[in-house]
Amino acid sequence: MTVIVGKDTAKTRKTLTVGDKSIAYYSIPAAQDAGLGDFSKLPAALKVVLENMLRFEDDGFTVSVDDIKAFAEWGAKGGKNPREIAYRPARVLMQDFTGVPAVVDLAAMRDGIVALGGDANKINPLNPVDLVIDHSVMIDEFGNPRAFQMNVDREYERNMERYTFLKWGQSAFNNFRVVPPGTGICHQVNLEYLAQTVWTDEDQNGETVAYPDTLVGTDSHTTMVNGLAVLGWGVGGIEAEAAMLGQPISMLIPEVIGFELTGEMMEGTTGTDLVLKVVELLRAKGVVGKFVEFYGAGLDKLPLADRATIANMAPEYGATCGFFPIDDETLRYLRNTGRDEDRVALVEAYAKENGFWRGADYAPVYTDTLHLDMGTIVPAISGPKRPQDYVALDNAKAAFTKEMAETFKRPMGKQVPVKGEDYSMDSGKVVIASITSCTNTSNPYVMIGAGLVARKAAALGLNRKPWVKTSLAPGSQVVSAYLEAAGLQEDLDKIGFNLVGYGCTTCIGNSGPIQAELSQAIAEGDLVATSVLSGNRNFEGRISPDVRANYLASPPLVVAYALAGTLDIDLTSEPLGQDKDGNDVYLKDIWPTSKEVADLVEETVTREAFQSKYADVFKGDEKWQGVETTDSLTYDWPATSTYVQNPPYFQGMGMEPGVISNIENAKVLAILGDMITTDHISPAGSFKDTTPAGKYLIDRQVPVREFNSYGSRRGNHEIMMRGTFANIRIKNEMLDGVEGGYTKGPDGEQTSIFDASMAYQEAGTPLVIFGGEQYGAGSSRDWAAKGTALLGVKAVIAESFERIHRSNLVGMGVIPFEFTGGDTRKSLGLKGDETVSISGLDTIQPLQEVPCTITFADGSTKVITLKCRIDTAVEIEYIENGGVLHYVLRNLAKAS
Repeated sequence: MTVIVGKDTAKTRKTLTVGDKSIAYYSIPAAQDAGLGDFSKLPAALKVVLENMLRFEDDGFTVSVDDIKAFAEWGAKGGKNPREIAYRPARVLMQDFTGVPAVVDLAAMRDGIVALGGDANKINPLNPVDLVIDHSVMIDEFGNPRAFQMNVDREYERNMERYTFLKWGQSAFNNFRVVPPGTGICHQVNLEYLAQTVWTDEDQNGETVAYPDTLVGTDSHTTMVNGLAVLGWGVGGIEAEAAMLGQPISMLIPEVIGFELTGEMMEGTTGTDLVLKVVELLRAKGVVGKFVEFYGAGLDKLPLADRATIANMAPEYGATCGFFPIDDETLRYLRNTGRDEDRVALVEAYAKENGFWRGADYAPVYTDTLHLDMGTIVPAISGPKRPQDYVALDNAKAAFTKEMAETFKRPMGKQVPVKGEDYSMDSGKVVIASITSCTNTSNPYVMIGAGLVARKAAALGLNRKPWVKTSLAPGSQVVSAYLEAAGLQEDLDKIGFNLVGYGCTTCIGNSGPIQAELSQAIAEGDLVATSVLSGNRNFEGRISPDVRANYLASPPLVVAYALAGTLDIDLTSEPLGQDKDGNDVYLKDIWPTSKEVADLVEETVTREAFQSKYADVFKGDEKWQGVETTDSLTYDWPATSTYVQNPPYFQGMGMEPGVISNIENAKVLAILGDMITTDHISPAGSFKDTTPAGKYLIDRQVPVREFNSYGSRRGNHEIMMRGTFANIRIKNEMLDGVEGGYTKGPDGEQTSIFDASMAYQEAGTPLVIFGGEQYGAGSSRDWAAKGTALLGVKAVIAESFERIHRSNLVGMGVIPFEFTGGDTRKSLGLKGDETVSISGLDTIQPLQEVPCTITFADGSTKVITLKCRIDTAVEIEYIENGGVLHYVLRNLAKAS
């Protein structure tokens, strides 16, 4: 990215000397001296955004002096000043599930701009983009030494069409790099290698300029890098594409919640236990759309690995990001992970010079605060359906029994024989135990801890229970390096935690099938099977179609539950099993001390390991190098591909935008409840041949074995339309107790949501969706909005929206509305047979309230007031254009 110098920024542009180099930067203290306001008490997270304003001030990109002064007013108003600003991140991060459709869109935009008479070369990322292939590996093979290679081989068999397309994109687009499969998870690769904390680049005059490393990513857990003081958060692929193409991100200056950490972790607890408590507290606080910044004396005792775990789970506590300022621990981590010494010196000098450093006197103003003494943390898990459902470990057994009675409404103790095995299945049995996800595999303390639990267990003769599918999927190759150096991989292998791949696996739903006989027994008994994973998400239907209750836990506890084989156990007081002599073995007998863990981390997690594993990060193995692709400016869309198809967004598009129309006589496609996640709306996992997506593939002679997953097929809109609202656990309240993607069609009969929407579209009937609280929580899944739009939905009306999904809906031309005045779908008595009309849209302004007329089946009507969640002026333009990509494409076509 070239740094653009604004016309009036000379007063804030200064020079910093680091070693023998002089580097330009934009000075916040200088802005204060120039009379632009008092910025001394701003939180570091907000200073990053302020610096962005200084750097782009008055450069023709809609940043003004008043935008800068607004940050001083933010402090004067007690941490509130929701002014709209145009923010420009330095770079973009992608993974392949969300990255493939983004590159598909870029390729389609090249076709689109050519059709409008423009230059295809105009469609190129202006900012650096890194795409890490991490979401595609599935756990087909596990628990043996050949698991890794067999899973890699299957990954390439399934995904060659996608990988060919991505490799074409790598050569066709400027500023676009691909990290090949088998390297690691994007957020961990970002944390350990890509991120620099302070970025440098040349301006148009050839001078080097330093500025905070910032990014947006097409995955909600992009926030992980905030642990390294890099401001980043997840956006949908739609918004990321716009950012790539030079479009600023329109946002309101956020509130910043200060989270004070004091004390230090007690013996026997982990960073995972800490983050699960943090998630519970912040969800209760309510931080959606806000920044959270961590501060306090406790940070002096908190390793960066634990900070990254807390930052990673910002989507789970609902915040835009969870930020940790630069301090000595930041420098230690940069140095230990192999960053250049000149970069480390620059980070320290820049942070201290420009007011980003967290020293003993760091005391900013926050919008609000809360406090946690880390000495009060106890071992814990979270589940069975939401990350914020915190359960202390000593209460886990009782809590599960209560969930069985109240949530699942099933009895405990029902035994179902497993065909061909000498054991039975009953509710509570753990069928999946997975050490997975960058959330925790980035943390050597919990990974070494898990290895030591395995070592002690194996030495006593304990092993995983035979019904437990175990797996180890690290977020980077460095994890394997230090586990092998410590001799712990061998111990993990002994109890079934063999390496299965480097990628998201179970965390994203790629857990693979469990034993067929187990699956049959679970279905036969209508049992509540469980999973325990070291991930960040445990939503319904996400982990496995055979599992109803999913629990998040630290890697050492994942190992412990694999040994126990059930949630129906108090690990703090009941034995895990018996040793070789028949003596009871308890968790305390195999749990390592903090010193044991710390000593091994110090010994094996080395700078040299990081430098070695990341030396050829973009090269890939022989399989990647053997992927053949064409060298062409536009993509030659293969007509027979079931993975990559040219999407319909830009077909027939003219040069001029349209106008926003009122919604007249729309029918209801679905009425959904609270906490409808993007997993409910657009699932990522497997699907059956009886689903609309499955039927589409069967019609094209694709065998069920080759179906792969929804996530892997996001480059094909035909599959994804059919998968929208198709989660096996979603419940449409228009139907009585039915699970899955069903609704009532125009004839009033039950049918799939896809088939109903197609029938309505053929009749020219617009559609609306009704929802409850926190609609669109979870992943930054752009297909949750794309699919909604392609089904013909014009509006989503809910009690509240999660940040990313609201933005994605607008980006796809779908208007989000919120109920007002206490109205809800329930208070209105909605059945799904109503007709909905919304007026006032032809003169809409940001956050305007508009009338909505609901006509009931008996002919009666009710007028309610809705709050239109088009939040900013530029979003009105997006809706007028039919979406943000249409807006960008028209502007680029006109410019060329």
